[in-house]
Amino acid sequence: MSKIICTAAINGAHAIARRVETTYARVLKNYGPDQGIGFPDTAYFLPIIYAMLGIAVRNLGDCQLVFERARRLLPRPVRANMPLPYLAPALDAGMATLFYEEIDEAIRYLEKPDFYLRGEDVGDDNIWLGAASDVILRKRGVEFVDGSAPGFAAIVGAAPDSETARKIAEELQTKNLYVFMASQDKSHCFAQQLVDAGVQIGWGTRLVPFSPDISGAVFALGFACRAAMAFGGIKPGDFRKNLIYNKDRIFAFVLAMGTVTDEWYANAAGCINFGFPVIADTNIPAVLPTGICTYEHVVPNVPHDQMVARAVETRGLKVTVTEVPIPVAYGPAFEGERVRGDDIYFECGGGRTQMVEFSVLRDMDKVEDGRIEVVGPDIPDIAPGTKLPLAIYVEIAGRKMQEDFLPILERQIHHLINYAQGIMHIGQRDISWIRLARQAVDKGFTFKDIGRILHAMYHKDFGNILDKVQVTIFTEEQRVQQVLEEARKAYRLRDARIANLTDEAEGIFYSCTLCQSFAPSHVCVITPERTGLCGAYNWLDCKAAFEINPTGPNQPIEKGAENDGRMGNWRGVNDFVAQASRGKVQNVNAYSIMQDPMTSCGCFECIAAYLDQCNGVMTVDRDFKGDTTPCGMKFTTLAGSVGGGAVTPGFVGHSKHYICSGKFLRAEGGITRLVWMPSQLKEELRDKINARGEALGVSNLADRIADETVGMSQEEILPFLKKKKHPALEMESMI
Repeated sequence: MSKIICTAAINGAHAIARRVETTYARVLKNYGPDQGIGFPDTAYFLPIIYAMLGIAVRNLGDCQLVFERARRLLPRPVRANMPLPYLAPALDAGMATLFYEEIDEAIRYLEKPDFYLRGEDVGDDNIWLGAASDVILRKRGVEFVDGSAPGFAAIVGAAPDSETARKIAEELQTKNLYVFMASQDKSHCFAQQLVDAGVQIGWGTRLVPFSPDISGAVFALGFACRAAMAFGGIKPGDFRKNLIYNKDRIFAFVLAMGTVTDEWYANAAGCINFGFPVIADTNIPAVLPTGICTYEHVVPNVPHDQMVARAVETRGLKVTVTEVPIPVAYGPAFEGERVRGDDIYFECGGGRTQMVEFSVLRDMDKVEDGRIEVVGPDIPDIAPGTKLPLAIYVEIAGRKMQEDFLPILERQIHHLINYAQGIMHIGQRDISWIRLARQAVDKGFTFKDIGRILHAMYHKDFGNILDKVQVTIFTEEQRVQQVLEEARKAYRLRDARIANLTDEAEGIFYSCTLCQSFAPSHVCVITPERTGLCGAYNWLDCKAAFEINPTGPNQPIEKGAENDGRMGNWRGVNDFVAQASRGKVQNVNAYSIMQDPMTSCGCFECIAAYLDQCNGVMTVDRDFKGDTTPCGMKFTTLAGSVGGGAVTPGFVGHSKHYICSGKFLRAEGGITRLVWMPSQLKEELRDKINARGEALGVSNLADRIADETVGMSQEEILPFLKKKKHPALEMESMI
């Protein structure tokens, strides 16, 4: 390894260590050793330290042990007459740097709690998001597991100008990569350059501005460490497995733009420990031999228009880029993009006009594959600010197509349109809403491009079951109403079909083992009345998925002989789960929370928990922001305890839709055991909760269920439950 780089990295690490220890001494004197520190809304403490050393830093006093370990890692400062410093000391210095910088950032949270924003979105006056919460980790981290986000680019410094920054960011987005930004060069930073270029930044667009300082690099590496622990099952303190997981599974790299300081070199050495190479635009020394990284460690002097391609090549990253013949960039990175205010050129639906999306199955000779037609005004024909009705009418033919597959394909319209840069799509069916940005129109986007997207992506994703796709876009009021009437008739028939399906009537259930890559013993069993924990898969979806990919994660399960109908226990299901979990789980009850409940992965929409004093259960969803719940834990803490493929009696992950299923907690009495839930979730499901309660002989059940406005502990909600005569209080004990 280059003597210049090793020297700079080691000296930079010493400079960072001196600065942080000086800051720490001042803070310790002011606050005392018992002062709590950490990154907000995370159960992983200071994640790099926790992952590498197994030390849970809860307060200032805990930092002392970390400093001791970091000092032992630091090699002696490099002097002119020293022999060549080798790779190992430089890498140790890099790891020590990360430990010091995590403590430095934790102190910043203590002293300047408003320096970083909370959540996924930037503000008008502050663009720095700091450490990702556990909610963001669960939501975004799974994308690194399922392949929709193959890796991330950590960008430090700044591009020569805003336009260059925009081009680099868009190229990374089209490769579905996340972009994590920190540091600045000559008072310029990459994230601000994107804002100046009119690019939306934040978690929703995968352009994440962590910090204006180089120490913010720990937020990117900490995210990688947390992904290894949360999704890879790596234990805290097992640094070797954590680093190997990141090298093999998290395809990340660093793009260094601008003057590389000693502190940048120290952070670069820290990144190389993870197998993340550095690509620079300046003429720094190269480190070309392989070793820790898959290929080269440091590649210098790369032109800006070649940086992304060279980084992808150097990291050994295989990126699948979907080729869709439209004039704007296309990929999952644009799904979270928002079109607001003066950027809106056109919108329809969303209560402004009528919009509907509908697909039909046709005979083969009735569909002309690739035919795309616009009936009514197209984008070039309308003035900015126009609002039109819109119907997206998709005709599909295929030898393996079935009516039951149509809702699955139709549901994909939301994602597939959202992948186009400059188009915002919300909702589905007859409550959809589209906004089109001026920038997309300037590039030539028209309604026909919606058809081109659906034609290309349906063939790519569903080619096993369909042969022809024809799309018609209607923008004339009368024709839109005709499609709407046809669609609503079909919607009613579809809803009746899925609503009338029962577990008793079907001999085949389906598995979902997509999450086994981070929860090895987890097997999701999806039945007609029990959706997947993530809410994304129901029984019909899995049936379609198996037809599309017979060797995929959704496999048929012959439920076999019934062992216990009340519990939801079948011989065939147990045999399948035992085999698919590699013997880790032998017995599961689909309808129970107290006895051998189903395993939970980490992608669940909700978590239910037993409340002993109330003789019932609570459930909390991922969107609830409270710091606690009546079981004494917030969602993120529960997720850390229940997820990972564990069987945890008294706790179970589930989807929102499952709450109002007839099989929800049937072994314990059903939905009448539900005594607390967040108010927002309750209002979302109110009508269904009451309907389910009526079926069990309980009127106005939603009004009898407590929420956070009543209390956040069992002691606080129990009087309310008694006053409302909640049925759980009169039911037999759950234990």
